[in-house]
Amino acid sequence: MSLLLAEKRSPCKETSSGPADYTGVTELPGNLAHREQLSILMTRYHWAAQYARDREVLEAACGAGQGLGYLRRTARRVVGGDIDPNNLAYAEKYYRGRAGIELQQFDAQQMPFEDESFDLVLLFEAIYYLPHPERFFSEAYRVLRPGGRVLVSSVNCQWPGFNPSPYSVRYYTAEELADLAQQAGFGVQMWAGFPDRADSFRRRIIRAVRRAAVALGLIPKTMRGKAWLKRLFYGPLQPVPPELYEGLAPPEPMTPITQATPISLYKMLYLLGQKE
Repeated sequence: MSLLLAEKRSPCKETSSGPADYTGVTELPGNLAHREQLSILMTRYHWAAQYARDREVLEAACGAGQGLGYLRRTARRVVGGDIDPNNLAYAEKYYRGRAGIELQQFDAQQMPFEDESFDLVLLFEAIYYLPHPERFFSEAYRVLRPGGRVLVSSVNCQWPGFNPSPYSVRYYTAEELADLAQQAGFGVQMWAGFPDRADSFRRRIIRAVRRAAVALGLIPKTMRGKAWLKRLFYGPLQPVPPELYEGLAPPEPMTPITQATPISLYKMLYLLGQKE
């Protein structure tokens, strides 16, 4: 059964051969970020923490692992992994010796874990890098215990300000994400987040300039390269920390997706799949 949405457009696609080193497009410790960027980061882990208490948690494509320590505060055990050893090296150095946090290099589409070994599986801002996302959902279903959950977040490719990563394979609409999870056997709930507000003259100018820059291909490809644009549009920046903490930035509320939801007004998509 498909999730029905009010707005339907052609599938969001972006193809690339993609290098093995994803550090240039990963939020690494020390990278400069604006307030909303940090809020987006906090929102997904604040959301995950609601389901992590006293649970065994697996985060696939964990990048530099900023969320692992945040989740470990309430989770019984946290395992983080990434396909890119350069990303994983940041997490390994920071969390070395930390009880209850394990790190392992692996592909989210082929997880080296036994059946029914976790209660919660996470994949944040990475599904569009996977050549076969259906394999991720199948693997998540396999490694989850009965009643376990998978959480996925992704930028909304139907948002007019959407700018694809140069290393992405394909972006998915809310409906397509829901279909992928449902085909693997999950019961699905979805939310949208971070509405593209234009409630001031300055915000309207920023939105117009961003859309023009995206259309003309002027957005830098790497996180580091985007820093000067962020400073110009959003003001002061601050470094991304090696571990998230309360008070870094406020988590934003998420809006349940229904037939009446104006999907294109939101920047982010969030999916919860529950193993029946």
